Amino acid sequence: MEESFIKALESQYPDMTNEFKQICKEQYELFCAKMSNYGKGNIMLGGDIDNKDDRTLALQGIVIRLNDKTNRLINLLLKNKKDVVNESILDTFQDIINYSIIALIIERKLWK
Repeated sequence: MEESFIKALESQYPDMTNEFKQICKEQYELFCAKMSNYGKGNIMLGGDIDNKDDRTLALQGIVIRLNDKTNRLINLLLKNKKDVVNESILDTFQDIINYSIIALIIERKLWK
């Protein structure tokens, strides 16, 4: 992407673009904290990132997690169900963001 597009958007929407950058930083910090707790094995299930079938299995696991999170949002936002596990809507959105980024890292074969 050309630098001029970025500068133009930052100039036109400074508050929004600064908040986007802040959220990305917070997401990275959350990713690091979760990795400290779980490690990378919970995503790859002990598989080999260079093996296509193992990558596919890891991505299928992420799809299942994303489906769980999406259903959670549907229940909280659209069906107005009460939260019983103390996970906020924002927590759920954060998880979706990070699972999506992890999927990209897996696709790029860099989950090592």
